[in-house]
Amino acid sequence: MKFPVLVLSVLVAVAAQAKPLPPLDLGEVSEEQAWIPMRDGVRLSAYLYRPRGDGRWPVLFEQRYADITGSSTRKNAATLAARGYAVAMVSFRGAQESEGTYQGYRALAWGEQQDGYDVCEWLATQPWCTGKAGTFGSSQGGFAQNFLAVTRPPHLVCQYMVDTGLSLFHEGYRIGGVTRPGRFKDFAANCRRPADNEALLEEWDRHPDYDDYWRAEDCALHLEAMDVPCFTIGSWYDFMVQGSVASFTGRQHHGGPGARGRQWLLLGPWLHGRLNKGNKVGELLYPDRAVWPEVDHMVRWFDHWLKGTDNGIEREPAVRYFVMGAAGEPGAPGNEWRETVDWPLALAPSSFYLHPDGVLSDQLPAPAAGGTRFASDPMHPMEIPGRGFPGAADARAFEAQKEVRTWTTEPLEEPMEWTGEVSADLWLTSTAPDTDLIVRVSDVYPDGRSLLLMDYPMRARYRKGWEQQSLLVPGEAARLRWHVGWTSMIFAPGHRIRVTVASSGAPLYEPNNQTGGPQTRDWLKESRTATHTIWHEAGRESRLVVPLRRP
Repeated sequence: MKFPVLVLSVLVAVAAQAKPLPPLDLGEVSEEQAWIPMRDGVRLSAYLYRPRGDGRWPVLFEQRYADITGSSTRKNAATLAARGYAVAMVSFRGAQESEGTYQGYRALAWGEQQDGYDVCEWLATQPWCTGKAGTFGSSQGGFAQNFLAVTRPPHLVCQYMVDTGLSLFHEGYRIGGVTRPGRFKDFAANCRRPADNEALLEEWDRHPDYDDYWRAEDCALHLEAMDVPCFTIGSWYDFMVQGSVASFTGRQHHGGPGARGRQWLLLGPWLHGRLNKGNKVGELLYPDRAVWPEVDHMVRWFDHWLKGTDNGIEREPAVRYFVMGAAGEPGAPGNEWRETVDWPLALAPSSFYLHPDGVLSDQLPAPAAGGTRFASDPMHPMEIPGRGFPGAADARAFEAQKEVRTWTTEPLEEPMEWTGEVSADLWLTSTAPDTDLIVRVSDVYPDGRSLLLMDYPMRARYRKGWEQQSLLVPGEAARLRWHVGWTSMIFAPGHRIRVTVASSGAPLYEPNNQTGGPQTRDWLKESRTATHTIWHEAGRESRLVVPLRRP
């Protein structure tokens, strides 16, 4: 893949701030606003942080649509700058103060606009820069780094990604085929012109399936163009851990020659986000060894690749993962770091079957065991509060809701380890032509707490592939198989494992209207109720497929 080289000889940043930021003590670090010109003349707003005095430093930058002027963001950038770097926080096109039309990540990609490429090349060719650039950031800042890597700017040397993603259809604007108009309606607050966001939502409505529109925002299709070393962090309690894993495996095995064999992956017991990789996670307190020194490690990473420091970081294990165990139970197995050369481990999948009496077991159900029924009304959905995955928290409030069903093992007699990918394989009959299924997995403590490990939704119309819709035939059984999550967990003796299934969980997952019609911004103008049955009999065994690691 080849990209045009940007000519930067006469581009000049305007350092005057559009509006003064509140005073903040940043120590021996200067702060100024710059306007970075793109190839089409649009200027992006950036805030620059540099050690005071004359000098040349490698540059580190992060791109976001969210606000970059909060005090914590400014202090964090200054902390990096104080370690001997020029640091730039850059707003997406049309976001915050940046000029142009907001269109999510699209302007960062490999089309006529290549905003990430242009930002990288402008920063790296400034007189205060050594000509070497690195990138950092989590979530939106991780997606932005994958887009940037595909465009291959000449001055990009390395990257450091946290809780990242590759495909906006699969891991952002859609999840398991589920549309998210309510969540992204709120993104108007990030836009310089809020109407841009409304226009973008209208555009998404015209592309319900994974088509060429969405392929243009899928970095997984361009792994061979990614050609730099990268350290990637993924969090077990994060639906986007699949993006972190896919970024690592894709670059490590299919990237360019500068990427293959020069990727590192860290997987730990944390929630989604950056600078939150401690040992207090949700309602759980892990041992101190679960803490990851993100800033110090990131500085060591950049010191090696951008300054040539021989600190041994490139000789660290390619994959490190934290095997979780019971929190707050001294002597419980797990809660330790392990190392391996690649990911995932080569484990044969094992099955845990859903039985009609609410039992979860590795034994097949009886030949004519029947099914488990529940109802679904989009206008009165089951409730999962908030917009973020509530991992490492007690899920009993959701499990107790009327149209939620659970399957639970007997108390374990021996420790049981799962390390790898967990998926669902369910047989469903519905009275509606379309619905969603949400599968959750919990570690049930002896005191009854159901600590949520993972969940993931699946829209039934996409069970045969993301490129086309295949509606259910009411009354006929259909098989739905999908990814639920990644984990490394040792369930302790006396604990139980629970699978929870529901058809809705709002507002975290906006409900399917179940009509079989379009799921657009006004998707609940029409809706229908339905009754669903999950089957447990020979030939229609519903199960969880797990990466069981045997002693």
